[in-house]
Amino acid sequence: MTNLHDHKTALADTPASPDDTASKPSKGGCCGSKHGGDHAPAAEPVQTATPTPLEATSTPSKGGCCGGKHDAEPEPSAASATKPAINAARRVMIPIQAAKPVVMESVADSPHTDPVCGMKVAANPARMVVHAAQNYYFCCESCQKKFASEPEKYLQAKAPASPPTAAQLEAVYICPMCEGVEKIGPGDCWKCGMALEPRDAGVAGDDSQLRDMQRRFAIAASLSLPLLVIAMSEMWPLLHHFFTNLLGGTGLQWLQAILATPVVLWAAAPLNHRAWRSYLSGNLNMFSLIGLGTASAYLFSVFALLFPAALPAAFLMHGLPPLYFEAAAVIVTLVLLGQVLEMRAHGKTSLALQALLALAPATALRVKANGEEEEIALEQVQVGDVLRVKPGARVAVDGELQEGSGVLDESMLSGEAMPVTKNIGSKVLAGTVNQQGSFTMRAAQVGKGTVLAHIVELVQQAARSRAPVQALVDRVSAWFVPAVILVAVLAFVLWASFGPAPALSHALMAAVAVLIIACPCALGLATPMTMTVAIGRGAQSGVLIKEAQALQAMASVDTLMIDKTGTLTMGKPQLQEILCHGNSDEFVQRAASLEAWSEHPLALALVQAAKERHLANLNVVDFQQVAGNGVSGVFNGQRWVLGNAEFLAKNGHAVDQWQSEVAAWRASGSGVIFLANSSGLQAVLRVADSIKPGAQAAIAQLQAAGLRIVLASGDHEASANAVAQQLGISEVHANLLPQDKLQLLQQLQGQGRKVAMAGDGVNDAPALARAEVGIAMGNGTEVAMHSAHLVLLKGDLQGLVRARSLAQACMTNIRQNLWFAFAYNVLGVALAAGALYPFFGIVASPMLASAAMSFSSLSVIANALRMRRLKL
Repeated sequence: MTNLHDHKTALADTPASPDDTASKPSKGGCCGSKHGGDHAPAAEPVQTATPTPLEATSTPSKGGCCGGKHDAEPEPSAASATKPAINAARRVMIPIQAAKPVVMESVADSPHTDPVCGMKVAANPARMVVHAAQNYYFCCESCQKKFASEPEKYLQAKAPASPPTAAQLEAVYICPMCEGVEKIGPGDCWKCGMALEPRDAGVAGDDSQLRDMQRRFAIAASLSLPLLVIAMSEMWPLLHHFFTNLLGGTGLQWLQAILATPVVLWAAAPLNHRAWRSYLSGNLNMFSLIGLGTASAYLFSVFALLFPAALPAAFLMHGLPPLYFEAAAVIVTLVLLGQVLEMRAHGKTSLALQALLALAPATALRVKANGEEEEIALEQVQVGDVLRVKPGARVAVDGELQEGSGVLDESMLSGEAMPVTKNIGSKVLAGTVNQQGSFTMRAAQVGKGTVLAHIVELVQQAARSRAPVQALVDRVSAWFVPAVILVAVLAFVLWASFGPAPALSHALMAAVAVLIIACPCALGLATPMTMTVAIGRGAQSGVLIKEAQALQAMASVDTLMIDKTGTLTMGKPQLQEILCHGNSDEFVQRAASLEAWSEHPLALALVQAAKERHLANLNVVDFQQVAGNGVSGVFNGQRWVLGNAEFLAKNGHAVDQWQSEVAAWRASGSGVIFLANSSGLQAVLRVADSIKPGAQAAIAQLQAAGLRIVLASGDHEASANAVAQQLGISEVHANLLPQDKLQLLQQLQGQGRKVAMAGDGVNDAPALARAEVGIAMGNGTEVAMHSAHLVLLKGDLQGLVRARSLAQACMTNIRQNLWFAFAYNVLGVALAAGALYPFFGIVASPMLASAAMSFSSLSVIANALRMRRLKL
């Protein structure tokens, strides 16, 4: 694969890596170059304009030599202490304000509508969310974040359910758990019963099975709830008396049968099919146990209801036969719920892949030999084609820039907050966004050969490599089911051979009691009840748990691999510090006024700094801009120049003041901006990404809990080390491509480590999918949130601490529940088989088995509900 960092150019006046420095001189963005892989053209284009005054409250202007993305809003950050003056100048550390103005963009005649507020908006790629392979645009960042967190909530018209497409029916589907299981078209695995997934990432997952399970679960739950109330009313005499007076004893029993039959025969049909197939093939699994238990409870209840006289008098209660319809129906409903949750979890992988594929545009502009442009489908692009990339457009394929220049947002691949300047000869990658300028490129890699396609493949492979928790249940079922059947058969034989008269009746009741009491009601409740309560508790504390098994994995995690940009830091550049002669506000005002007329995508850092200080923009005349280097303009008859060191030198200004401070800034990966007038250099401004509030405390708490913290960043080494030093992280890996992060994670896992990965970008997606627990930031990319198993809704790193505490408490609760369930099952099976009869003459009738089963379920429910009061 092409190495991203061999061809990337970013802000000048940030340190170049040794390899880059050795290759070419860096010339690059308005504040210099971070990597030396690109070089600027010999002649720089100059643009001139005579602007009118701008108000401070106007919508954000586009660009600036060191600004930020236009849709970015200021985030809170800890203010640094002001340092003493140096050489009679002032050094000012800039506090980042918590206030966050909301700026809305509206275009009355636009064909695009903000799905959150309904406003007509422009097709601004910076305010776009890709959902279900469709682009949605927004008027402001607030609407964008709301939609990204709950897209279905804001979509006015939902597409009707449709049958599988021809492509889906012809595609090869495989089981993510059982190796070697594959078939043409969707279905379920004949070994474990799990729903199959398409092998090819380009095939959209078929959700017809999920919709079917959701429908069956909804109907089963609506019937099981009143059935459970009726059956459990025996524990509350007043309620039971009301029901019997209303319907009579026999009528109440027939009502239970009427409610349970659709659940057991129709809603459970897919489960029954899987159970029957498991017995035929000999691949006993969870569905084998479920089918055995529900069939025993339901068939015995039907027999008892139809032929009550065939039962021994000892088994009757108030003259009525014991029924277990509610046990069968509740178990089916719980299993259906588990299937729905499981299918949704596996569907997240498909959504992540589709979101990744959607990063590449559906069409490209091909430049013909005569210079004309034609729009063609992405699949028609061939190696060697010349393509046009306009401002705001995504790059269609990997290639090399031929003519013009651009400033690309490559954060999806590298995680860098700073956009990268591209000139002739630079490498450009599919899916990256051209934020400024227009250029032509020659296609070098198309289709599955692009870096983006390789990331898709990595995510798909990583997601499938995770062994589902169900494997443990199936291994237990493989011996538990035969053991229960064997005990039931032995009980029947022993009672029929040695039991009191009527021997066959007692033998039949003992066998049935064994099968009923072995019915996994408490086992079925043990995990889902705790998980349900824990998921709700997590949501209250800002932790969205997408997969129940992620909680189990989180409890045993001993290593946290964490991304830098957007995870530990805010993910966007902000003005951090100023060295100046005089009042710092005056220089911020002048710099922001110049930036307000620039088109560079990093303008917002200075523009936003002026807004935070409530500084109005000054009237700028004779504005000039040199793409990728800087801007200049006249205030009150005096020309001011703002940009990188090279730009100021070309304009006759020396930048030899504050050299030691500037060198330290560059060494830390910060962007450096110089501001000068006819009197010489007046100020130097530092622009850098800010560490998130609470990040340092969260990292310290996790380290104190014994976790190994590994910083894995796509950014350059100086920037990564600077952040790690501030947060007390000793293990740092920088300049990582997506596959490098995945390899690092696999190395840690190869050492026996249980690894959680926290990130927010497309470049983190493969590692998020492969980790034991993938943790995404709620303000990160849609791809990252689909690939992850946990989402920190507010991007708050304290959520990591809360998630780990919740997971450990959850697993403790589940272990307690499983102990209750297994203890009741083992003791109940022994009693039902008649183990105490030879010694004490005690016979555990089916009625007693039902009571024991009910009591075990209540104990599990009560224990699980304690999670609601958990302090995080």
